[in-house]
Amino acid sequence: MMELYFDKLYRYPRLEEPCYIGIPMKKGELKDLSKIAVLQNGKAVPMQKKVTSYHRDGSVRFLFLRFMADLPANQSATLLCDTNSEFVSDAPDMRIEQSEERITVHTGRISFAVENKSSQLFSWLEAEGCRYEKEQFVGPVLEDGDGCQYKVWIEDWKVQETGPVATIISAKGRNIGEKEIAFTISVTAYANKPWLEIAYRIINTTEDSLHIASLSFHVFRHTDVTDVSQHEKVFRSLVAEQDFSARERLHTNGILELEEIERQAPVEEIRTCVASSNYKTDFYVGKAGNAVCKYVDAPYLMKESNEHIAEVFYGTFFADCTDDKGGVCASIYQAQQNYPKAVLADKNGISLMLVPKNIEKVEMQSGMSREQRFLLHFHKAEESLLELDNRSLIYQMPDRPYLSSRVYQESGLYPDIFPKNRNIDVEQSLIAKADGHSRCYGILNFGDSPDPNYTAQGRGNGELVWCNNEYDYPHACALEYVRTGIRRFMDYNIASCRHWMDVDVCHYHKDSLYLGGQWEHTNGHCKNGVMVCSHEWVEGLLDYYHFTGDERGLETALGIGENVLRLLDTPMYAGVGEMNARETGWALRSLTALYVETGDEKWLAKCKWILNNFKLWEEQYGNWLAPYTDNTVIRVGFMISVAVGSVMRYYREFPDEEIKQMLLRAVDDLIESCYMEEVGLFYYKELPSLNRLGNNTLLLEALAIAYELTGDEKYLDPGLLTFKQAIVSSSPGVGGTKRIAGDAVVVGNASTKTFGQSFIPLITYYSAISKLPEFMKKITE
Repeated sequence: MMELYFDKLYRYPRLEEPCYIGIPMKKGELKDLSKIAVLQNGKAVPMQKKVTSYHRDGSVRFLFLRFMADLPANQSATLLCDTNSEFVSDAPDMRIEQSEERITVHTGRISFAVENKSSQLFSWLEAEGCRYEKEQFVGPVLEDGDGCQYKVWIEDWKVQETGPVATIISAKGRNIGEKEIAFTISVTAYANKPWLEIAYRIINTTEDSLHIASLSFHVFRHTDVTDVSQHEKVFRSLVAEQDFSARERLHTNGILELEEIERQAPVEEIRTCVASSNYKTDFYVGKAGNAVCKYVDAPYLMKESNEHIAEVFYGTFFADCTDDKGGVCASIYQAQQNYPKAVLADKNGISLMLVPKNIEKVEMQSGMSREQRFLLHFHKAEESLLELDNRSLIYQMPDRPYLSSRVYQESGLYPDIFPKNRNIDVEQSLIAKADGHSRCYGILNFGDSPDPNYTAQGRGNGELVWCNNEYDYPHACALEYVRTGIRRFMDYNIASCRHWMDVDVCHYHKDSLYLGGQWEHTNGHCKNGVMVCSHEWVEGLLDYYHFTGDERGLETALGIGENVLRLLDTPMYAGVGEMNARETGWALRSLTALYVETGDEKWLAKCKWILNNFKLWEEQYGNWLAPYTDNTVIRVGFMISVAVGSVMRYYREFPDEEIKQMLLRAVDDLIESCYMEEVGLFYYKELPSLNRLGNNTLLLEALAIAYELTGDEKYLDPGLLTFKQAIVSSSPGVGGTKRIAGDAVVVGNASTKTFGQSFIPLITYYSAISKLPEFMKKITE
């Protein structure tokens, strides 16, 4: 029996609120899925389940659950997950009908059909007493920078997931114009709920960069008025009338109490509304169907102060059009974070401008993709703006259940990241380091951060150099969430992985060597066109997959793995000792993780090849030395430590005395050759011109591994000062100076690389010394 905890969040109750959670399971513990239940007050709630990973013995490794919870107003709640329950949910499944031509979904509140090989999103839709025909849903409509407008073509739909709680269907499609631009689209429907989530991902499948002049989706009130260009004209005229000072006047003088708003704009006259929030929600309401709009651009963000942590929440952003029959309210997910964005409502319906025309320039490089999400909330005429706002806000920041760290620890699926005796100063420092990165707004930037050092070195030719999740920052966030239960660390993982899966991975290239691979840190996220094994990771994506159930996490990780295999077959990696230990070390880490995840032995062949190369490497040079100048091979402590950490991941799956001794020899050599006992630190690199005092925390993981293998405290001593200095060093915290840089609004200066690089070494070393009281005393001296 496992507790599922919900923190106090909203002032109103949420009944049968759709929630999800990923649960790690100990090997051999769960094989029978028929008795799994989520219980609230002793009763089974509606639930659906899927296994996202299996142990080698066939038992469940990760279980993903969707369920519906009754969450009280202004209170926390605790539900139970029982894997051997005598009670199971008897809620009926959502009804789905499939044929060769279409899929029809009935949720209890909404029914809709989608057709294969169609130019419309829906064939028809019925909700809350209203019927909508296919002509009323238009888009997403793409226009490029040359003025070419593209037609939408959707291929065959498939059911991705279904059960008593939710149904997800998805399809591939093409934007057809002078070129063909690929896209994917999905619809998520919830049982007995009047809303749908749409996720649209555009993919630049051309050889050139794609200037997206506009990208919009429209819901019209009637089939005879579906002119997208008319909505665009209305939007342009409203924008022309509203410079920023005008928008400020609306903000300060145009907000009325909700009751007064609804009294002045009765639905029988067609009520139009757009709204956005920062602290409170600002409503802009049009009487008798008058047009209203709201947009977000870089100058707007520069002038708006917001104290929220953007990965968790910024505010909401929606449009609504209601008449005496009912209405549709559409919310763009994380609109401000993914600017530019706009919403418009007039007497004819609503428009969601995922990229509004003539607001900002959005240019996607070849092979990039980007997904945008929005919620369509179909409602009755009497639905209040307050309730529409409430649901829109919940969509932006949903209730997230969490598990005790004990569940993760006892599953045996995680390294030793659970200190036996906690130190408050260390805990505060780790949290500050996780929080202390810049937030970068922009449709192609949110979820990533630029590195100030790389940028200052000129690696971006005057542009920002983006980290591209270097050192697997999302995995570090996932581990910090696992051990603390603090939800924002999961939100960090989700935001960064969604960016990573879209922007930092190559989805199209004329050279198959690049397909599915991850770009190295660079300007424009991918402009230098470099892929190397030392900058391709998968563990954070697999965490994301288990947390969210999103199959794209697994698919992207597998694609990166395939790319690593192709790279390892190139001449660049053919010679033993010709690459530094970091290169093949990271490859080993990724391939081992994919084997553990899938059980597919194809990942092991190159693992064994890499391990053999490490053995030959050691024999050739005496240790794991790396080529530097044309006539030197040197020790680079942090690169050797990456290799040690990666080999250890393989060793944990396949214990072997020869591998163990090779690891210990590598760490012994690090201490003997790179540790400067007189100052208590390791040097940077082994050359007179480079052996300055080092502060790289990666060496701490190597020391902690040697301690794990031997139990010998001598391996922990050399890392004590490095650990203390890292813990007491200041972290920039949340926030900072705001500036416009290219197509981004950047808040703060620190990059995610710092936490991605340091967290696992710090937490594993911390966990090791937490078992030793004398060491815990030393870190406070």
